[in-house]
Amino acid sequence: MSTPLASADDLAGRLYEAMLGGFDLFAVYIGDQLGYYKSLAGEGPATSAQLAERTGTAERYTREWLEQQAVTGFLTVDDPAQPVTERVFTLPQEYEAVFVDPDSFIGMAQGAQIFVGSVAPLPALLEAFRTGGGVPYEDYGADLAAGQARFNRPMLLHQLAQDFIPAMPDIHARLQADPPARVADIGMGLAWSSIGLARGYPKISVDGFDLDEYSVAQANANVAAEGLSDRVRVYCRDAGDPELAGQYDFALAVECVHDMANPVAVLSAMRRLVGPGGTVLIVDEHAEDEFIPNGSALERMFYGFSILHCLPVGMVDTPSAETGTVMRPDTFRGYAAEAGFSSVEILPVDSENFYFYRLTA
Repeated sequence: MSTPLASADDLAGRLYEAMLGGFDLFAVYIGDQLGYYKSLAGEGPATSAQLAERTGTAERYTREWLEQQAVTGFLTVDDPAQPVTERVFTLPQEYEAVFVDPDSFIGMAQGAQIFVGSVAPLPALLEAFRTGGGVPYEDYGADLAAGQARFNRPMLLHQLAQDFIPAMPDIHARLQADPPARVADIGMGLAWSSIGLARGYPKISVDGFDLDEYSVAQANANVAAEGLSDRVRVYCRDAGDPELAGQYDFALAVECVHDMANPVAVLSAMRRLVGPGGTVLIVDEHAEDEFIPNGSALERMFYGFSILHCLPVGMVDTPSAETGTVMRPDTFRGYAAEAGFSSVEILPVDSENFYFYRLTA
């Protein structure tokens, strides 16, 4: 039997802190979406009236947000004794990495956005729990897709080609060689994985595939903004189309297989994309090898996302593998074997959050 928390009082205290944390996340979401943090970082300290004018928001709401941020310890205030409209609030420079810098590995404004997106369809989620149905991905709205993309962006732009792909020396060499390699990016979301690969390997071309229309539209905008439209193309298309078989030198899928109703079908399609002997890379959650009560913070986060988003999305289509976020290595190996891959290797990549599965067709 697992060991419970020390006392009911401890549990109540933990949940109280969680409630405060929830309020903080929603407040961070407001500051992020309305440009408050960006203005304080770029234009400097401000009174509530100054910040409201800069951001096109109402002074009274802006003032309440500033005071909440100071009370919770995210902003500083020059003189709390000043009249309420004359207090000057400052975002400490070291906190810009948390709230503003899009390439920061400790950014959490995007975490707040994912959190808000995860709870967006709560009535539909409750109904899914009652009936055993699912909640469509599009019901979670732009915040889920954009927040996840922002959260993974630093890794995909600054580690994927620099650290992770080189863990497969033969693939690293192929992506640098002639003739230029073709890469398929499955479930590419807002395309930061495709962009990261194209940046790191200037010869390759990347085709990204996703079935979410919002993600594809935003991905196209990101690719164009990066000046990579000549080598990165994104499609709202099923990568299982037989016409695509054998056209790629390498294929990958980042943090999406566990969301899929039929992961075996997706992996089978990826195996066909690269052809016999080809390589597929699956980047997915670093779940524990087995279920452990009173688990780690990471495992708690995985289960949180699973009950709110990943499992419901994966249960929209039937039949469903009903995987959820917590896809343990043995579960994934079973999917890969059923999809026809001859081997599965977990790459020796230093990552707390993800496993890097190399599959050989």
